[in-house]
Amino acid sequence: MTDRKPRADAFRALHVRGDPLLLFNAWDAGSAAAIARAGAKAIATGSWSVAGAHGFADGEAMPFDLAIANLKRIVDSVDLPVSVDLEAGYGDAPEDVARSVAAAAAAGAIGCNLEDGIPAGGFYETPKQAERLAVARDADPLMFLNARIDIFLRADPASHAGLMEGALARAAAYADAGVDGIFLPGLADEALIARAAKAIALPLNIMAMPSTPALARLAELGVARVSHGPGPWRMAMDAVEHAARAAMG
Repeated sequence: MTDRKPRADAFRALHVRGDPLLLFNAWDAGSAAAIARAGAKAIATGSWSVAGAHGFADGEAMPFDLAIANLKRIVDSVDLPVSVDLEAGYGDAPEDVARSVAAAAAAGAIGCNLEDGIPAGGFYETPKQAERLAVARDADPLMFLNARIDIFLRADPASHAGLMEGALARAAAYADAGVDGIFLPGLADEALIARAAKAIALPLNIMAMPSTPALARLAELGVARVSHGPGPWRMAMDAVEHAARAAMG
């Protein structure tokens, strides 16, 4: 397997406040290769897309071994750093998360997302999630750990301002646990994004959605990474369905 350290170092260096790394998320080797040909600097998977492409629902319904096999094919298909969405780590216990991170590293990933939303519903309490992240850190020192805070994604945008203090407290605890970046999917309000970018010392990741500011504005707000999540897969599937309908008259 190709030495992971150069790719890990290159991926880490791409996270620059005010000059965001754009990740147009892939779901298999073919989509990863297409995104690489378009000029991507790195490849990242999205769990929703990967699961959907294999006939599963999101939320760790896809067998872990299949997810890792898919990751390995992606890593082997591109000459770029690859980050994998590991959802909540495929297990409740810290040692489960450590095994998942180690397996992703063995498959060649140099980064991973780990979320604090529980697949069955609810959220891990901050101390427990911090412990899970600390063990993940120990499992692979090279891995760029992107700690995803799910409270905005699962809440009405009208409530987001009231959730910010809790999100920043989680971000601080996760930073103390040794993560490398903070991901706040669902957050789209410019003032709140600016507040988060100012308060969080680590690179801030925002998900591109219809309500999210444009990339140039996110750069001005201090964002360091922008992910497209399930958007690319949905667009691709819509295009296939449209073409199939046209072909069938």
